[in-house]
Amino acid sequence: MSQHLVLSFIGEDRPGLVERLSDTIARHHGNWLESRMAHLADKFAGILTVSVPLDQQDALINALRNFEKLGLHVTVEVANQSVSEGSTLSLSVVGNDRSGIVKEVSQVLHSLMVNVKELTTSCEPAPMSSDMLFKTEMVLSVPKNLPLPELEAALENISSDLIVELSVNQFA
Repeated sequence: MSQHLVLSFIGEDRPGLVERLSDTIARHHGNWLESRMAHLADKFAGILTVSVPLDQQDALINALRNFEKLGLHVTVEVANQSVSEGSTLSLSVVGNDRSGIVKEVSQVLHSLMVNVKELTTSCEPAPMSSDMLFKTEMVLSVPKNLPLPELEAALENISSDLIVELSVNQFA
Protein backbone atom coordinates (compact mmCIF):
# COMPACT_ATOMS: atom_id res chain seq x y z
CA MET A 1 0.00 0.00 0.00
CA SER A 2 1.14 3.53 -0.72
CA GLN A 3 0.04 7.01 0.20
CA HIS A 4 0.04 10.10 -1.97
CA LEU A 5 1.53 13.21 -0.38
CA VAL A 6 1.40 16.79 -1.64
CA LEU A 7 4.51 18.82 -0.83
CA SER A 8 4.69 22.58 -1.13
CA PHE A 9 7.89 24.49 -0.56
CA ILE A 10 9.52 27.89 -0.77
CA GLY A 11 13.00 29.13 0.01
CA GLU A 12 16.09 30.89 -1.21
CA ASP A 13 16.93 29.67 -4.70
CA ARG A 14 20.24 27.89 -5.15
CA PRO A 15 21.62 24.98 -7.19
CA GLY A 16 20.91 21.48 -5.94
CA LEU A 17 17.52 21.90 -4.27
CA VAL A 18 15.65 19.71 -6.74
CA GLU A 19 18.39 17.07 -6.56
CA ARG A 20 18.23 17.02 -2.75
CA LEU A 21 14.43 16.74 -2.78
CA SER A 22 14.48 13.95 -5.35
CA ASP A 23 17.22 12.09 -3.48
CA THR A 24 15.30 12.29 -0.19
CA ILE A 25 12.13 11.02 -1.86
CA ALA A 26 13.99 8.18 -3.61
CA ARG A 27 15.80 7.10 -0.38
CA HIS A 28 12.36 6.57 1.16
CA HIS A 29 11.17 4.55 -1.86
CA GLY A 30 8.95 7.41 -2.95
CA ASN A 31 7.84 8.02 -6.51
CA TRP A 32 7.87 11.62 -7.83
CA LEU A 33 4.53 11.97 -9.67
CA GLU A 34 3.66 15.57 -10.60
CA SER A 35 5.31 18.89 -9.94
CA ARG A 36 5.24 22.58 -10.72
CA MET A 37 8.24 24.66 -9.72
CA ALA A 38 9.35 28.19 -10.46
CA HIS A 39 11.76 30.94 -9.56
CA LEU A 40 9.59 33.85 -8.39
CA ALA A 41 10.78 37.08 -6.75
CA ASP A 42 14.20 35.56 -5.96
CA LYS A 43 12.59 32.57 -4.27
CA PHE A 44 12.34 28.97 -5.41
CA ALA A 45 8.78 27.73 -4.94
CA GLY A 46 6.95 24.62 -5.91
CA ILE A 47 4.40 21.95 -5.32
CA LEU A 48 4.74 18.27 -6.03
CA THR A 49 2.91 15.02 -5.52
CA VAL A 50 4.70 11.86 -4.44
CA SER A 51 3.61 8.32 -3.77
CA VAL A 52 5.33 6.66 -0.83
CA PRO A 53 4.90 3.24 0.81
CA LEU A 54 2.92 3.54 4.03
CA ASP A 55 5.80 2.12 6.07
CA GLN A 56 8.07 4.94 4.76
CA GLN A 57 5.61 7.84 5.05
CA ASP A 58 6.59 9.09 8.53
CA ALA A 59 10.31 8.75 7.84
CA LEU A 60 9.96 10.73 4.60
CA ILE A 61 7.96 13.47 6.31
CA ASN A 62 10.62 13.74 9.04
CA ALA A 63 13.40 13.88 6.45
CA LEU A 64 11.58 16.67 4.60
CA ARG A 65 11.36 18.68 7.83
CA ASN A 66 15.18 18.75 7.83
CA PHE A 67 15.07 20.98 4.74
CA GLU A 68 14.32 23.88 7.11
CA LYS A 69 18.04 23.81 7.96
CA LEU A 70 18.73 24.53 4.28
CA GLY A 71 16.30 27.46 4.24
CA LEU A 72 13.62 25.55 2.36
CA HIS A 73 10.23 25.59 4.09
CA VAL A 74 8.42 22.35 3.21
CA THR A 75 4.77 21.63 4.00
CA VAL A 76 3.39 18.10 3.62
CA GLU A 77 -0.29 17.21 3.22
CA VAL A 78 -1.84 13.77 2.77
CA ALA A 79 -3.57 13.75 -0.60
CA ASN A 80 -7.26 13.11 -0.96
CA GLN A 81 -7.55 10.94 -4.06
CA SER A 82 -11.05 11.86 -5.14
CA VAL A 83 -12.34 11.60 -8.68
CA SER A 84 -13.98 14.72 -10.07
CA GLU A 85 -17.05 14.56 -12.23
CA GLY A 86 -17.51 16.74 -15.27
CA SER A 87 -15.28 17.95 -18.07
CA THR A 88 -11.72 19.14 -17.79
CA LEU A 89 -11.14 22.10 -20.09
CA SER A 90 -8.54 24.77 -20.75
CA LEU A 91 -9.24 28.48 -20.47
CA SER A 92 -7.11 31.33 -21.77
CA VAL A 93 -7.82 34.95 -20.85
CA VAL A 94 -5.90 37.95 -22.20
CA GLY A 95 -6.59 41.60 -21.45
CA ASN A 96 -5.11 44.94 -20.51
CA ASP A 97 -3.44 44.55 -17.13
CA ARG A 98 -5.32 46.02 -14.18
CA SER A 99 -5.99 45.15 -10.57
CA GLY A 100 -8.66 42.55 -9.91
CA ILE A 101 -8.67 40.42 -13.07
CA VAL A 102 -7.96 37.16 -11.24
CA LYS A 103 -10.57 38.06 -8.62
CA GLU A 104 -13.22 38.78 -11.26
CA VAL A 105 -12.52 35.62 -13.28
CA SER A 106 -12.43 33.43 -10.16
CA GLN A 107 -15.72 34.93 -8.90
CA VAL A 108 -17.44 33.99 -12.15
CA LEU A 109 -15.97 30.48 -12.03
CA HIS A 110 -17.02 30.02 -8.40
CA SER A 111 -20.55 31.25 -9.08
CA LEU A 112 -20.87 28.52 -11.74
CA MET A 113 -19.27 25.86 -9.46
CA VAL A 114 -16.26 25.53 -11.78
CA ASN A 115 -13.11 24.32 -10.03
CA VAL A 116 -9.68 25.73 -10.97
CA LYS A 117 -7.25 22.80 -11.21
CA GLU A 118 -4.28 24.75 -12.60
CA LEU A 119 -3.57 28.47 -12.90
CA THR A 120 -0.67 30.25 -14.58
CA THR A 121 -0.48 34.03 -14.97
CA SER A 122 1.94 36.50 -16.54
CA CYS A 123 2.21 40.13 -17.56
CA GLU A 124 4.06 41.25 -20.66
CA PRO A 125 4.22 44.29 -22.94
CA ALA A 126 1.67 44.42 -25.75
CA PRO A 127 3.29 43.92 -29.18
CA MET A 128 2.44 47.38 -30.59
CA SER A 129 2.48 49.51 -27.44
CA SER A 130 4.06 49.84 -24.03
CA ASP A 131 0.80 48.82 -22.33
CA MET A 132 1.01 45.69 -20.22
CA LEU A 133 -1.12 42.67 -21.10
CA PHE A 134 -2.31 40.23 -18.47
CA LYS A 135 -2.45 36.59 -19.56
CA THR A 136 -3.76 33.57 -17.71
CA GLU A 137 -3.97 29.92 -18.63
CA MET A 138 -6.21 27.68 -16.54
CA VAL A 139 -7.27 24.08 -16.43
CA LEU A 140 -10.83 23.84 -15.18
CA SER A 141 -13.12 21.11 -13.92
CA VAL A 142 -16.55 22.05 -15.25
CA PRO A 143 -19.79 20.51 -13.91
CA LYS A 144 -21.60 18.23 -16.36
CA ASN A 145 -24.77 20.35 -16.21
CA LEU A 146 -23.05 23.63 -17.18
CA PRO A 147 -23.40 24.45 -20.89
CA LEU A 148 -20.05 25.70 -22.23
CA PRO A 149 -21.63 28.67 -24.04
CA GLU A 150 -23.01 29.83 -20.67
CA LEU A 151 -19.54 29.64 -19.11
CA GLU A 152 -17.97 31.51 -22.02
CA ALA A 153 -20.66 34.24 -21.98
CA ALA A 154 -20.29 34.74 -18.21
CA LEU A 155 -16.53 35.20 -18.58
CA GLU A 156 -16.87 37.57 -21.54
CA ASN A 157 -19.30 39.71 -19.53
CA ILE A 158 -16.52 40.62 -17.08
CA SER A 159 -15.06 43.28 -19.37
CA SER A 160 -15.07 44.22 -23.03
CA ASP A 161 -11.25 44.26 -23.12
CA LEU A 162 -10.83 40.61 -22.08
CA ILE A 163 -10.34 37.97 -24.75
CA VAL A 164 -11.67 34.62 -23.53
CA GLU A 165 -10.78 31.35 -25.23
CA LEU A 166 -12.30 28.17 -23.87
CA SER A 167 -10.90 24.97 -25.34
CA VAL A 168 -13.34 22.10 -25.53
CA ASN A 169 -10.46 19.66 -25.95
CA GLN A 170 -10.71 17.36 -22.99
CA PHE A 171 -7.64 16.43 -20.99
CA ALA A 172 -6.72 13.01 -19.71
